[in-house]
Amino acid sequence: MGWFRDRWDGYDDPSRYVVSIRRVEDGRTAGAGFVLGPDTVLTCAHVVNAALGREMFDARVPGVAEVPVQAHGRQPAAGRVYPARVAHWIPPRARGGGAVGAGSHEWWGDLAVLRVDAPAGGLPPVPRQTAMAVGQTVDAWHGSGRASTVARLSVAALPGPLAYVDGAPTGMAVGPGYSGSPLWCQEEQGVVGILVGHFMPVAATGAPLALAFQGVIRRSWALPWQAVEAELRPLGVLDDLRPAPVDAGDPAFTLLVEAIEDTLSSPSARVDCARKLARLCGLEPGSDVVPPSPEEFAAFLLTHPRALAALAGILRRDNPPAADRILAAGSLSRTPRLLTAAEFTELRGHLRAIAPAVLGRFPEAVRGALPHLSARPGGDTVDALLDQLEGLSGDGHATGDERRVPALLRVMEYVGALCPDTQRARLRLWADGVARRLGIERSALAERRFDAQEWARAVRARATRVRVLVQVTKAGRNRHRLRIWCDEGTGPRQVSAESVKSYSASEAAREVLRALDSLTPAAEDERPPLVEVLVDRGGLNLPVDEWAVRDPAELVPGVLGVEFPLVVHCPELLRRNGRFVSRWRTRWSRLDSGKALVVSEPTDRDTLYSRLVNQLDTVRVSVDVPPGPPRDRIVQTCLALGIPVVMWDRREDGSSHSVRHMAQVATRELPDGVHSYRANAQANPPEFPGRPVLAWADADRTVPRLHLAEPQEGP
Repeated sequence: MGWFRDRWDGYDDPSRYVVSIRRVEDGRTAGAGFVLGPDTVLTCAHVVNAALGREMFDARVPGVAEVPVQAHGRQPAAGRVYPARVAHWIPPRARGGGAVGAGSHEWWGDLAVLRVDAPAGGLPPVPRQTAMAVGQTVDAWHGSGRASTVARLSVAALPGPLAYVDGAPTGMAVGPGYSGSPLWCQEEQGVVGILVGHFMPVAATGAPLALAFQGVIRRSWALPWQAVEAELRPLGVLDDLRPAPVDAGDPAFTLLVEAIEDTLSSPSARVDCARKLARLCGLEPGSDVVPPSPEEFAAFLLTHPRALAALAGILRRDNPPAADRILAAGSLSRTPRLLTAAEFTELRGHLRAIAPAVLGRFPEAVRGALPHLSARPGGDTVDALLDQLEGLSGDGHATGDERRVPALLRVMEYVGALCPDTQRARLRLWADGVARRLGIERSALAERRFDAQEWARAVRARATRVRVLVQVTKAGRNRHRLRIWCDEGTGPRQVSAESVKSYSASEAAREVLRALDSLTPAAEDERPPLVEVLVDRGGLNLPVDEWAVRDPAELVPGVLGVEFPLVVHCPELLRRNGRFVSRWRTRWSRLDSGKALVVSEPTDRDTLYSRLVNQLDTVRVSVDVPPGPPRDRIVQTCLALGIPVVMWDRREDGSSHSVRHMAQVATRELPDGVHSYRANAQANPPEFPGRPVLAWADADRTVPRLHLAEPQEGP
């Protein structure tokens, strides 16, 4: 036991690791979870759905919805309920990657990483995690967290990413409320998996099945820790939550030891500072008389993510050079975070007070503040972006000898610029306090504040357009499956039910028009809604704009591309070439000033690649090439390289009349220009013979999570 002591030390019951996930509606237990890292809890996605009153297998990211989380134990903070938000979301999925059908007994994924608004020391410690193996004896607990609910299980089989665990014939049996519980192995002294489901025998009617004496089933299933790691590692979650052990040869460690020896040279000064630091980090001091050694002090700063920031705050008032020295040494390590625990809690409190419609624009503010920021695989939830931003030392706008302004502070100025006056003032006061602790000049922060105001003014000048997003996937000859979302400016909300039903072109047009009819038009925007068709690269030439409701009973034909501006978007190409995402965002930020390129001859991929890859001023490509594989390769290469606007003509005879006709239309006006062309083509085909296709990838608007593989059964 070291000098900096966890308040939970001495409480050896492993049930202390269990936290309760409560239902929002009535506060009852929805399931369990356990601490994965500082301020971080892991549970099942279906437990979060239950807590929010959603369908069990709802795949939509919960967004900024809050989930109540409660810790247990003998500590003063135990029993308190804290709000949490989803930072990373891995929804339940079928074996093939599609939606989980009703009545399914097994599924994959089903994990949710929650960021909890708890004070320092408010959550239990992080348990050790290790691999699961057949034959291990493990314990699970009900989400209530009571030690008496322990269910003793044994690992029966590990077929791939799932594990089957069997309960003892006596004692507590796993049932509703156990999902999300850690599986604790006493022999390994660690968590070896997370409990997901139980095989509850039911009759064909869905009612519980009456079993004979030999028919008792006590089998549950879980995700072994190996599978959890495989799901979380690509998101970068575990890298951020697991500080590396301190290496005596680490330059950061050596410099921090020297700085502590020079700054806190007397034992009394060191013990006084260490006591303050322990309190700020939610820990107990080891002694009132004997201080920690400089080596132990430095090691603590490199293993507790928010300790170094807190120490800089302690030193800033009386010894600014020492605070700067500590921060400089800590910057050589990846572990220390930018904010103190108190600053982080205060920031999350401010964000919770922001209206969901504004908070939903957080990714847009990040892109506006940091257009060159590369995308990370962790997603664009508010908390995932906060994690990424805290790891960036500067915003890329420092000049001369100016101290770096952290990227997070710049982004929060942009978020504040979207908020009402009172909330903006609170965020600015928070940013001023962080800047003072870091020793940043007020003039540097004022410059970022001005940039944010100018950006917000430009954004307000461009009203957010109402749109309908339609994912179209093939379901056989001339049949298609649809998923539909509406977005009135606050982010996509799914309006179609998960289904394996397929549609003809006419039936699909009717479904899309039904969604468009349900929209509430923006009072300040007279433009018709934008229809954004989400396709894979094989569907880029699908003539969705020509789909029409062919019903004699209808007075008008209802042609989608004639009634509404319709564009296509292929997220697959950007996702598979993630290194170009930052270039896509940069080009999109230059949409009004960037250049257009016309490709009028078949061009091989390497030539086009070398021509476009670093041309960040090229925001639009018009492909005036006859139909066929060469043209398709050109289009797909442009989209993969992050060109946000690509246009071509689908006409079979090789003429690209529409491409040439639209050459004089401003890039930002192309959706409406193409819409007008299609209407004219419907009325006067000889004069407007083209069949234009416009690929439009708006970096300021979010795209919903798409199923990578849709179910193939059904009519």
